[in-house]
Amino acid sequence: MNSTASADTTTHISDPAQAQHRILRVLVASQILSGAGLAAGVTVGALLAQDMLGTTSLAGLPSALFTAGSALAAVTVGRISQARGRRPGLAAGYLTGALGSAGVIAAAVLDNPVLLFIALFVYGAGTATNLQARYAGADLAPPGHRARAVSTVLVATTLGGVAGPNLAAPAGTLAEHLGIPHLAGLFVISGAAYALAALVLALWLRPDPLLLARGIAQAKETDTDTNMAADTGESRGGVVLGALVMILTQLVMVAIMTMTPVHMHDHGHSTAASGLVIGIHIGAMYLPSPLTGWLVDRYGRMKIVAASGITLLAAGILAAAAPGDSVALLALALALLGLGWNFGLVSGTAIITDTVPLATRAKTQGLVDVSIAVAGATGGMASGIMVAATGYPTLALTGGVLSLALLPAVAATAYRR
Repeated sequence: MNSTASADTTTHISDPAQAQHRILRVLVASQILSGAGLAAGVTVGALLAQDMLGTTSLAGLPSALFTAGSALAAVTVGRISQARGRRPGLAAGYLTGALGSAGVIAAAVLDNPVLLFIALFVYGAGTATNLQARYAGADLAPPGHRARAVSTVLVATTLGGVAGPNLAAPAGTLAEHLGIPHLAGLFVISGAAYALAALVLALWLRPDPLLLARGIAQAKETDTDTNMAADTGESRGGVVLGALVMILTQLVMVAIMTMTPVHMHDHGHSTAASGLVIGIHIGAMYLPSPLTGWLVDRYGRMKIVAASGITLLAAGILAAAAPGDSVALLALALALLGLGWNFGLVSGTAIITDTVPLATRAKTQGLVDVSIAVAGATGGMASGIMVAATGYPTLALTGGVLSLALLPAVAATAYRR
C-alpha cells in the first residue's frame, strides 16, 4: 500500500459508514455509464459478425470473444485492485473497454472481421469491470447487509443498460452521418460511456473501499478470525459453491441472450425491436437487485440460488415455445432470463464475499470472475453452433434444463448443514 493510499485510508477510518455512502454514490454514477457501454456488444455484436461473415454459425463468436476478453480482464483488474485498490483497477478496466469499442468501430469501417474479433476481445474488459464493481460495493458493508450493498451497485447498471440498446436505431443513423456502418453506431456510445465511467472512478472513488476495509481490519485487529476461517474446508466449499452458482447462471444466460437478436432478425424483426427485447432483458438483469439483495440477506443465500434455477428453467421453456413473430413473448422470456441471472449473481456474490478474507479478497474475486467469463464465452460460442444445427428453441430449452443443476447443489449444502 502506497503512502497516499495509507493517508487516504487513515483520514476516513473513523467513519466507515459515511465513507460507504460516498463510495456507493460514486459506484452508482460509474455503473450508470458503464451499463450503456456493455449494451452495445450484446445488442449488435452478433449482427455485426453475421453481416461481415455472411453466416449464422459464427454469430455467437463475438459474445464468446468479449466474454473471453473479460476473463483476462477479470484477472488483471483483480490483481491491480489487490495491489493498489479498487480505484485504479476499475478505472483501468473501463478505459480498456473504451479502447475496444474504438477498435470495433474501426473494424466496421474497414470491413475487417479479424480486427473486429480482436477489438471485441479487448472490449470485453468493460464487461468484466462492470461485474467487478459489485465487489467494491460490499468491501465496507457489514455481513448482514452485503447482498444489499452488492445490489445497490448492480441496479445502477439498469439505466444505462436499458437505454443503451434502445439507442440502436438513432445511434446507427448518427453513425451513418459520420461515415460509420449503421450497426457500429452503438459502439460510439459504448466507447464514450466506458471512458466517462473510468474518469468518474479515477477522480471520485475516494477513499478506496478495499484499502479502507483493510485499514479498519488492521486497526481493530479483527481480520485474524476471518483469515483463520478462510483456511477451513467450509470456507473453501463456500467459494466453490458461490463460483458454481455464478458460472452456471452465466452460461445459460449468455447462450440464450446471444442468439435472441439473431433469432429475431431471421424472423424479420428490426434492430429496434431486438434492441427493445435486449433492453428489457438487461433491465431484468439489474433492476430487481435491491429486492434480490433484501431477499438474500433476509432468507438466506441458498433459497435464492434455488429460485435462480427455477426461474431460468421457466425462461428457457418460454423462449423455446414463443412464436418467432411474438416480440412480447420473447421479451417476457428474456426478462425471466435476466431475473434468474440476477438471483444467481447476487446470491453467489454474497457467498463469495462471506468466505474470502480481506487479505486475498480482490485476487480471489478476480479468479472467480474468470471462471464466470469462461462460462459466458463457452455459452456464446456454443449458442451459434447449436442454433445453426438444431434451431433456437432447442438452445433455449437445453439452457433451461441445464439450470436445474443448481438444485442438487442447494440440496447438498442443506444436507451438510
